[in-house]
Amino acid sequence: MPISTVDVVVDPALTAQVLAWILAGAALGSISGLVPGLHANNFALVLAGVAPSVPAPPLLVGIAMLAAGVVHTFLNAVPAMALGVPDAEMAVTALPGHRMVLEGRGYEAIRLSALGSILAVLVAVPLAVPITSGVTAVYPAIRSNLSIVLALVVVGLLASEYTWRARFGGLLSFSLAAGLGLLTLDLSPDAPLEAGGMLAPLFAGLFGAPVLIDAIRGGGVPPQRDRAVTMPRVLLGLAAGAGAIAGAIVGYIPGISAAIAAVAVLLVIPSGTNDRSYIVATSGVDTANTIFALFALVAIGQPRTGVMVAFESANAPLNLPVLVVAVLLAGLIGFALVIVVGDAYLDIVGRMEYWRISAAVLTLLCLIAYLFTGLLGVGVFVVAAAIGMVPIRFRARRVHLMGVLIVPVALSGL
Repeated sequence: MPISTVDVVVDPALTAQVLAWILAGAALGSISGLVPGLHANNFALVLAGVAPSVPAPPLLVGIAMLAAGVVHTFLNAVPAMALGVPDAEMAVTALPGHRMVLEGRGYEAIRLSALGSILAVLVAVPLAVPITSGVTAVYPAIRSNLSIVLALVVVGLLASEYTWRARFGGLLSFSLAAGLGLLTLDLSPDAPLEAGGMLAPLFAGLFGAPVLIDAIRGGGVPPQRDRAVTMPRVLLGLAAGAGAIAGAIVGYIPGISAAIAAVAVLLVIPSGTNDRSYIVATSGVDTANTIFALFALVAIGQPRTGVMVAFESANAPLNLPVLVVAVLLAGLIGFALVIVVGDAYLDIVGRMEYWRISAAVLTLLCLIAYLFTGLLGVGVFVVAAAIGMVPIRFRARRVHLMGVLIVPVALSGL
């Protein structure tokens, strides 16, 4: 029997255009990733708004949006580690990345994040089809019982805390954030830029402002040393792989964030409660979510991220072979950028007066809230920042603040 052959035809002109738009998207994702409080969703929605007037096929505009989303998940770890570093005495309540920075291991933390993201890409792409097929089969049951699923997630998060004080703080944080979400998520305020919605001030207030407020009294970024990754390779691969698979959950079930999935991952990883495993797993979930969200749009027709909402609104065709290649290339670009830019970012921030940086970033977050949601958004940002301080004071995980989305989603039955 003769062996059939497959001819691969490459159009040089189209290839050059795709590469150019991937680079353009990577540039946007770099900006959004490195600017605190700014998300790739914002750029994607702006692009969606101007897409009809862009002299390019919708596929290329969609590629730029997708590349921006992928690169953002690599680079957003850099300001998250360099900004909001508390005083050394507050290390117990600090974020895992901040604790490593305080130990002088910031370079390693950046590399762990980069490895978590790139390994997640390499795992998620080949597994996307079989996992999507499996999730699609059970998705109707999940959707019809979404409130129960989310309730179990909340109970599991509270039970995972180690003290009753932290559990109470987690429950209080969850309740306050849920109430704020119910009151504000559906608002449509007038704003200079109609490209974000209330999520921008809510997330900046709940998760960004509190660490910056605490860091005003901090000593800033201490001198960093060795760049070597000390995490065992087996544990590194396990954390990244589990994070990638958990990214499928985030991509399909509304209300579940990367941080929630990462907590679940760490509960099943041996020695997985250390800071290095958390950084790898969270980065893996965040990046894999971008990939699985694309497949979720194809399989169930539901855009699960702001980037996918913008992608759909731009009428970009779901050409999976081209889009998957774009994801892989964007991942490689993000991996290279986060290491080069991350080290320089830490060094520059370490040479500056830290209280000035914290105050400047807080001002920037207020400005972003105003640009996307007007004066109402600034007020929501302030209230969210106050609520965001609650888990810190009770030494509970900040992940409980995701009640801002979980409860509204559960009640809507999305």
